[in-house]
Amino acid sequence: MEVTELPIADTWLFTPRKHSDPRGTFLEWFRTDTLESVAGHRLELAQANASVSRAGTLRGVHYAQVPPSQAKYVTCVSGRVLDCVVDIRLGSPTFGAHAAVILDDVDRRGLYIAEGLGHAFMALTDNAVITYLCSAPYTPAREYGINPLDPDLDLPWPPDITPLLSEKDVAAPSLSQAAAAGILPDYADCRAFYESLRPLGSGIGRG
Repeated sequence: MEVTELPIADTWLFTPRKHSDPRGTFLEWFRTDTLESVAGHRLELAQANASVSRAGTLRGVHYAQVPPSQAKYVTCVSGRVLDCVVDIRLGSPTFGAHAAVILDDVDRRGLYIAEGLGHAFMALTDNAVITYLCSAPYTPAREYGINPLDPDLDLPWPPDITPLLSEKDVAAPSLSQAAAAGILPDYADCRAFYESLRPLGSGIGRG
């Protein structure tokens, strides 16, 4: 499995090796040892989700309080999506920046998003199916959102697709409003939390 570190710290893209023959294709879409080799800790699986979206559906930008927040390993098992990770950690060197990747049922790449980062995606095809492996269960009282159309974020949604948002995402604050409200994760707190997940004596993944 090939691993690519994205420009936002604590996010990685995983490209599996596919084995094809006349019957079809086999691949390993997640390996805990591969993730641990870069993140420095295992992904403790607490919940698995799936979403099915029509073309143009825009979900996010979603995040949760740290700790424990919710790390995610995301892959697209059917269709094609544009996936964006947004650094919303106050004090981060890349605060306000984003990384965008295509996830689809051709390359079948996986995306790891650490706790405290924002996550959003747009479905580029009908019946786009996304699956998530999550480190913590969904807890509504700890969940927040930022409007994915916030012009200050300048996320690269295709201009020729009309976005379809939930009422909750439409009503979500901008990044600056969320910062003013004191509901954004703190970068130092996030780094301390990541460190707490690593085995004692491990230097893996330390920046």
